[in-house]
Amino acid sequence: MQSKQNRAHTEFSTKIRVRYSETDQMGFCYYGNYASYFEVARVEALREIGISYKELENIGILLPVKKFEISYQQPAKYDDLLEIRTRIVQLEGVRIGFEYKTYNEEGVLLNEAYTLLVFVNAATQKPIPAPADFLNLITK
Repeated sequence: MQSKQNRAHTEFSTKIRVRYSETDQMGFCYYGNYASYFEVARVEALREIGISYKELENIGILLPVKKFEISYQQPAKYDDLLEIRTRIVQLEGVRIGFEYKTYNEEGVLLNEAYTLLVFVNAATQKPIPAPADFLNLITK
């Protein structure tokens, strides 16, 4: 059995192509799109572990974003195929943190980001500890 530390630092990869509608007048990927890209990467990383956002919601657990930080190095452009590498870097109490690194097809680092999410009971809207089943899958 791996420790939480080892499993949490597993890197997951998601590829997303920049669509024309996601670019600004300069032909660069509009900065606001990255929040959506990271959501896709986060959902897919959890899916690889065996955790479904939909199943969490069905049992009354929500994961709203509490913090979002990003640092841009280079712009992505229309039709670029981006690779987002995602890692779980924090899992304690009611919080889970994700780190993201976005690369273009040439392997150039475009940005680095971090999101902190909180486990919330859908009925009470109050923070709750991560469910045991969730923790079991993370530490598997």
